[in-house]
Amino acid sequence: MYYSLNQYLKDTFGEKVYKIALDGGFTCPNRDGTLGTGGCIFCSGAGAGEFAQNRRLPIAEQLAQGKALLSKKIKDGKYIAYFQAFTNTYGPVERLRQLYEEALAPEDIVALSVATRPDCLPQEVVELLAELNRKKPVWVELGLQTMHERTADYIRRGYPLCVYEDAVCRLKAAGLTVITHVILGLPYETEQEMKQTVSYVGQSGVDGIKLQLLHVIRGTDLEREYLSGKFEVLTMEAYVKLVADCLELIPPQMVVHRLTGDGDKRTLVAPLWSADKKRVLNALNAELRKRESLT
Repeated sequence: MYYSLNQYLKDTFGEKVYKIALDGGFTCPNRDGTLGTGGCIFCSGAGAGEFAQNRRLPIAEQLAQGKALLSKKIKDGKYIAYFQAFTNTYGPVERLRQLYEEALAPEDIVALSVATRPDCLPQEVVELLAELNRKKPVWVELGLQTMHERTADYIRRGYPLCVYEDAVCRLKAAGLTVITHVILGLPYETEQEMKQTVSYVGQSGVDGIKLQLLHVIRGTDLEREYLSGKFEVLTMEAYVKLVADCLELIPPQMVVHRLTGDGDKRTLVAPLWSADKKRVLNALNAELRKRESLT
């Protein structure tokens, strides 16, 4: 089996903990003209923050709304403040401090999770995150997606692999928890190449991994590529087998934060089967049980 996020949270905080996705009003160097203007080829206009709160609201109000949405699942519980949309370390350190400290202020917020790019982590930002980590746990989520430079160029990632390695080294030296995002099913990558990326992340020194199925989202450049027939998306059967294979490559102490992903049903173009997350997870669990019974 594998070390799931749910189990890790129970081990760490003594109970189930829920993330509240926040929008700090950030942009991205791949959008503001620093590196490019179109973003990564798969990235939506929401910058992967489809389920985040309204960026026009103060962080305290976003947290309150997030708790209200979760009130049917949890009351008087614990939460993780998750800066999700766009690049959440891309700004002046004084502004970052204000946003992060506001998010961490409530007593029921037990950790801060910051999604960002490895090339947007100047040392003063790393030092700020390390300072906050001495008060409450801080996680840094890095969007790697693939170790293969050919694919990285195709998706317009905007940085080489050595930048990721440097960021991991500096974050871990500062005592921070690091989680790496990987996308499975990127165009033109073979199954073996995807597994190579997962193995690489497993040996890169990070604490956790997110396995994300490639979603084709309406309005992205990836949608145009898909509709023109340049690539095919994975079937559910192929994805389930691939994830099960990948889990066998991950070190047992590494926390698996995600096994698939939630696409916004209103903008999801493909694969449509991924919209039924419960069905996907049930199929994956059945595959894992089958493999376990054979060992």
